[in-house]
Order: sequence, then C-alpha cells, then structure tokens
Amino acid sequence: MGFILGLNGFTERINDFDWTGLLITIGISFLQIIAIYIAFLLVRGFGNKVLHRAFSKYSERNSVSAARAQTLESLARNIFSYVLIFIFFVTILQIFGIQVTAILAGAGIIGLAVGFGAQGLVSDVVTGFFILLEKQIDVGDYVTAGSYSGIVEAVGLRTTQIRSFDGTLNFLPNREITSLSNHSRGNMRALVDIGISYDDDIDKAITVLQQVCDKAAAEDENIVDGPNVIGVQTLGASDVVIRVIGKTKNMEQWGVERKLRKALKEALDQNGIEIPYPHQVYIEKKEQ
Repeated sequence: MGFILGLNGFTERINDFDWTGLLITIGISFLQIIAIYIAFLLVRGFGNKVLHRAFSKYSERNSVSAARAQTLESLARNIFSYVLIFIFFVTILQIFGIQVTAILAGAGIIGLAVGFGAQGLVSDVVTGFFILLEKQIDVGDYVTAGSYSGIVEAVGLRTTQIRSFDGTLNFLPNREITSLSNHSRGNMRALVDIGISYDDDIDKAITVLQQVCDKAAAEDENIVDGPNVIGVQTLGASDVVIRVIGKTKNMEQWGVERKLRKALKEALDQNGIEIPYPHQVYIEKKEQ
C-alpha cells in the first residue's frame, strides 16, 4: 500500500513539473551555444586574416625574409586559436551556470600536483621560445637537428617539424634540439671531385676543367662565385683526384653539382682524358 502511495506521489510531482520551461531553457541554451560557435569561427577567420596582413606588412617594412614572417605568423595563429578555444569553453560553462573561478582554482591545485610530471613540456616550450627569439631556424631552412636532417616545415613552442629528403615528416621535441646546424644561412658550397688517369697530363686536365667552370658560371644564375679548379686533392689507388669548388644560392648547390659533373665528364671525354675505374685482375693457378 505504501509503495502505491509513493508511486502516486512521484507521478504527481512529474505531472506538476514545468516541462515547458525546461524545454524552453534547453532550447535557449542550445541556440546560445550555436551563436557562440558561429562567433568563434567568424572571429578566428577574421583574426587569421588580420595576422596575415600584419605579418606581410611587417615583412615588407622591416625587410624580414618571407620564411621568417611565415614562421612568426604560424606561431601567432596557434596562440590566437588556443586563446579563442579557452574563451569558447569558458563561455559555454557560464551558460550552464558553472562557476569558472572555482574550476580555475581547482585547476591551479591540480596543475601544481602534476607540474613535476610536465617538466618535459615546460622544457619544450622554453627551448622553442629561445629558438624563435634567437632566429636560429626559419620555415624552409635546411637544418640538422638531433638525428634528423631535412627542410623545416613548422616551428612551434613544443615541437619542430623537419621533412627528411626521403619524404618522412619528423616531429622533434624542442628539448631534444641540443645541437643545431643551419645549412641555409648564406651562400652554399658546391663541391665536385673528379679523377683522371695517372698517364694523363694534369695541367691539361686542369685547363679543360676550368674552361667548363667558366662557361657554367656565365650560363647558370644560381652560381654566386666560381666555380674554380682548386687543384689535385688526393692521389688515389687508380686516379688523380682534382677538386672543383664554387658558391651557389641557398639550396641550389645540389643542382649545380649535378650539372658540373655532367659537363666535366663530357669535356674530359672530348679531350681524350681518361676517367679511370677500378680494375680487377684474376690470376688462376693451375696444378701440374
């Protein structure tokens, strides 16, 4: 009997509940969330355009390289997006009547508790900050960092992305960049070693090679200085190695080296100068 009375009372409370008001409140909250999300997208799109224009003007006025401006713009966009996402979630919590100050206070305590476990993250951010501040690398640079060599695709406060020449994209935590070599600062060196036979005239070979170098310098705009025949580099087992060195524009050294090798080989062939290759002699001993 008591169970039936309790059930009836519960049913009466359900019937008395203001379902219409609840649905209206939920609907208003839902519409507010949609409006906030649309505002978030609009502000983010407008902010990214403003940042792009600002860094473009900054690059033009201060003669900053395009790679440097792109690096700073990417970092600014990331920070701007993080700030907007934080504001977006805080606003949603306020819609549902959740006290944000209490959450932030609790987050401070929890952050203090887990802070010792996030030392690697802090180290990444600090190292990334100084990498950007000191302009050690920019997007598009050819670098060697840690155990990776390749082209920098993105520089962030936590990780640096390096694309290896085989196409692999490496995400390198900034704290692991203990040593960094930037190969893209200034002109690059093109180096070609080519061997001739011991029986050929070295002076004649040097003259022929220098003529090729002079022609290449006049025709290739990527060559900044030289190339010049330095002289005999080594005396090999079967050849006399002559070295050619020149300076090229940034990231153009490999293309210049390939063109030089082809032209030098053709010139030596035309002048009857042999490029030796290893020979093997087989001695067969027959038993009598």
